[in-house]
Amino acid sequence: MKKVLLTLGFVASLSTLSFAQEGHSAHDGHNHGAAPATTTVTSTAEIKFEKMVHDYGEIKQGDNGECVFKFKNVGKEPLILTMCQGSCGCTVPQCPKDPILPGKSGEIKVKYDTQRVGPINKSVTVQSNSKTGTQVLQIKGNISPKPVEEAFPQNQPSKGAPTEKK
Repeated sequence: MKKVLLTLGFVASLSTLSFAQEGHSAHDGHNHGAAPATTTVTSTAEIKFEKMVHDYGEIKQGDNGECVFKFKNVGKEPLILTMCQGSCGCTVPQCPKDPILPGKSGEIKVKYDTQRVGPINKSVTVQSNSKTGTQVLQIKGNISPKPVEEAFPQNQPSKGAPTEKK
């Protein structure tokens, strides 16, 4: 019986505490432990690429797999590239480390491993403080295998060997 009375007393005291809080609502202007409202600061840096896609076309295995994406900061504050990442290990971008001032240009160099034969369809993700935020550049093309050179050409007469006279 004592346990029942003790439990009822505990429930009654919890009820009293919860009713004491009813005077406030979520929209009464008080901060009820919620995170304060934040304002989003929009950057005035703006990146403009000359091209978003580089097409290698048809190239041979082992050819130069480098290309360049040129861009300009057409915004009003310095442009900072925070990340340049290829979609795989065969696509390696190099981004400028220093901020690009308004009106100035920069470039992202991309090297693709052309030892891999077949179609190319890779991307480079560029993150910056520009209005557009993250942008994706693409490289595409096709790599054909190197022609196989014959160690000993066939069907060619020997030029240095004497011929037999009859």
